[in-house]
Parts: sequence; C-alpha cells; structure tokens
Amino acid sequence: MTENVHDILARMADQPFVDFPALIARHARERPEAPAFLCEDEALGWAGLARQMDRVAGACRACGLAPGDKLALLAAPSIHAVEAFFGTVRAGCCIVPLATSATAEALLGMLRDSDAKVLAVDAAARETLRPVETALFEAFSGRLVALDFSALGWIEWDAWLAQGQVPAAVDHRPGQPFNLIYSSGTTGKPKGILHDHGMRARQAMRRNFGLGPGSVMLLSTPLYSNTTLQPMLATVAGGGLTVLMRKFDAAGYLRLCAAHKATHTMLVPVQYQRLLAHEDFPRTDLSSFVLKQCTGAPLDARLKAQILAQWPGGLREIYGMTEGGVSCVLDAHEFPHKLGTVGRPAPNHDMRIIDDDGRVLPQGEVGEIIGWSPYMMAGYYKQPAATEAFYWRDETGVAFHRSGDIGRFDEDGFLVLLDRKKDLIISGGFNIYATDLESATAAHPDVADVAVIGIPSEQWGETPLALVVLKPGSALAAEALRQWVNARVGRTQRLAAVEYRQELPRSALGKLLKRELREPYWK
Repeated sequence: MTENVHDILARMADQPFVDFPALIARHARERPEAPAFLCEDEALGWAGLARQMDRVAGACRACGLAPGDKLALLAAPSIHAVEAFFGTVRAGCCIVPLATSATAEALLGMLRDSDAKVLAVDAAARETLRPVETALFEAFSGRLVALDFSALGWIEWDAWLAQGQVPAAVDHRPGQPFNLIYSSGTTGKPKGILHDHGMRARQAMRRNFGLGPGSVMLLSTPLYSNTTLQPMLATVAGGGLTVLMRKFDAAGYLRLCAAHKATHTMLVPVQYQRLLAHEDFPRTDLSSFVLKQCTGAPLDARLKAQILAQWPGGLREIYGMTEGGVSCVLDAHEFPHKLGTVGRPAPNHDMRIIDDDGRVLPQGEVGEIIGWSPYMMAGYYKQPAATEAFYWRDETGVAFHRSGDIGRFDEDGFLVLLDRKKDLIISGGFNIYATDLESATAAHPDVADVAVIGIPSEQWGETPLALVVLKPGSALAAEALRQWVNARVGRTQRLAAVEYRQELPRSALGKLLKRELREPYWK
C-alpha cells in the first residue's frame, strides 16, 4: 500500500542533483532553436530562454539582490513572466509568484511578509495594486519592474534588463530557497510555503509522467499555483514545450489543443466540466493526448467516467498539497473500477491514517491522512510554530505532514477521501461527511453545482444544509430535491434543507470557499 520512509531515503541517497539553470543551459546547447515556451503569439526557444535568463540574473544583481534574496512576480502567464521566473532562479534568488486574484491589501501583506526586494508586475496586476501604489513606491523605490507597460515610478522591462551584466554561474545547492508560494487563504491568513532547489529537482526529475523533448504541455492555470508550476518544471526538465494560456476559456483551450497537438495537460475539475460541456468539444481533435492530469479538488467519479469515455489518452487524478508529503495518484484509465477513490500513494510516499490522539490506525479505518515524501516544503516562511503544528512525528522523530483531510485506505490500498476535517458535520453525535451528501445531490439531473455545510441546530447541534445551483431552465422545487436526496442516503445523513444559489464562491483554481458559505449562518 505504501513505502517506508527509511527505505525511500536509502534508495534515493545517490540520486544526483541538477539545478534548473543548468538544465536550461544544456537544452540550449543541444537544441537551441527548439521551442521551450509559447504564450499567445510569442514563442521562446531554449537558446532564447537561456539568454534572457542570464539577462534577468544580471538585472537582479544590478538591483542589489544577493543569492537567497527574493523577487516577487505578480503577473498572468506570459513570456516575460517566464523569463523573470527562471532568471530569478539563475541569479540564486528565490522567486515569489503572487496571486493575481488577491486584493491589493492582501498582496501588500504578502509582499511585506515575504521580504521581497524587487517586484515585477504586468499591466493588469498594476491596476489591482493601484490602491496601495504609494506604499509600494516607498517600499520598492527604484525596484518596481513593469513587464508590459510604462508608468511613472516603474522601470520598463527592457530598461531593467539593460542595467546589468551577465553574472558568473551560481553554485545552486539542494537546500537553497527556490520559490515561496502563498497558500490560498481559504482557511485563514495565507502562509508562505517555501520550496528548496532539492525538492523541486527531485520532483521534476520523476519519469512517471512520460515527458520528453516531443511532449507538449498545455497549461491554463495561474503561475502562482503549484498546479501550474509542478507540470511546468517537469516539462522543462524533460525538454518539452510548455504552452501557456494567459486566462482559461474553453473554446480557446480546445483551439490550442488541436493547433499544437497537445500531449499533456493539468486541469482542475471545474475546467474539465466546462470543456466537456462546450459545443466545440465533440469536433476537436484530441487524439494527440498521452496523459491528462487533474488536481486542486476531488474529481467526481461520474466526471472521471465521462472524461475516460470522451477524451483520448490516459487520465491521472493527483491528490496532494502544495506543502507536499501527502500525495495519491489514480490512473483512472488503468483502474476504472476505482473511480470513487483518489488512488494509491504516489511513488516514494509513506502515507498513514491517524486518529485524533495521533495513533496510527489499521487499514480500513477512518482518520486523518498524513504523509512523508522527498517532495516536501522546507517549512512555512518565518512561522516555525505553524510548521511544527503541521507535523506529526513517528517514533524515530521523522516529521510527516498533516493533510487536514479525513479518509481511509480500502482493501486494495486505494484512498477513499471522505471530507476536510474542518468540514465534518457532527449532528446528534453522528459524523456526517459533506462529500457523501454532495455526491448524492450532484447525481440529480437538474443539479449543476452543490456544496453541503453544517449550520446551527438547537436539536442536533448542527445539521446539513445543501446549497445548490440548478441547471438552466430547471423548475425543480427545493423541497422536492431534498426529499429526492434523503431517499438515497442513510437516516443519520439526511439534509435538513436545500437552498438555491445563482453560483457558489470558488477560488481562482475552482476550490469551493466553504468558509464564506458557513459564515452567515454561524454569526
């Protein structure tokens, strides 16, 4: 079912370390004109990426950045953003990709927390930052870089690059900071998740994605998300082409699939839903696909089956966290009878189930999912207490990551994901898993989207409420839907009520914001 942490360490002890600037330089020598990145009408070959990476590194040094210092990047995917990303790493600095979906005040808080010394921004993100621009001028005087616009107080991209000279090669080491990613903040204040070079190299050099020089990875999620960074870095390591979308739309995505004969992709569940429902999907040639991946939120079993039936190539669901350590993989095309699970522990993972007292539970019992792997964060930035609280330690002192999720391993070692620990509804002493009720409600043909939350109840303490978005044209009454669902679930699971919504709040990556949904009821 799972591997032992000590066996994994022994097997990987002699694995060589290769840094990304060295990999890119090698691709540039061997295949200088081969395409590395494509975004809209702009293309960047390996030689061009290596050259621009060197220029950005020189500009970083001219700005006073030393190895280990941080450059923050706030931009939609673009060629300049990619150059800034890898050039920062080439300089030995740490890249801090920030969420373009965040508010100006939240971004200012992340910038202050990160200790970034340079901020690179595109035109759309600059508009987001306008309410705090005065504070930025004070904090980043002479170190605000405009990727694609001109404005007073900002250094234009070409002028910034012209400031520096190509620095000598940096001796990148496994323990040096690579990137700092801020959590979504869906469960509270965002935390900085620090990844080092060793973790990113080990992660990207895995060969179980089938990536190579002939691969075409199509990505349509933001640069600040690990959903994008992990497959992007793996494609760079394999020497393939990464096609970036500045913003996802189903029609545009399908056009890019056909035009570039995409072989790989990473999408979140809501994107799969929109693509399969789009009128262009049946007539788009998708025969080039080798592997499609999904992460970010659980993929409904019915949607998995639909993808397998209608979209050529394999389908891999990845359950995991940006912090790393906890990861399962379901190759749905190989295990179509396991679509109700999120797969087995990924290679090089030691995963376990523990109870509320931290005791490891036997296979089949329900508890919190924890895990260890060589692909784990260095810690929460400047938050040692939060980092330690995130750990569960075994009898030898090895730190496992707590997922905050509840689940169990079935008889074949596949993980059945039940709920977020914080989303568990305890009604009248019974545990109710919101995911069970959401799955039952989503099975109704008139339901487009659903979230189940616990709301206060004088009789039961709390009780389940379904918040539902109906499909266009439906006249289904809320009480009729409640009765339909309750006829299909256990007596202790029944919905207390159903309320309709025009839409449900989601993050930029399609994750349900249940904290926002619960708040009005518990105030």
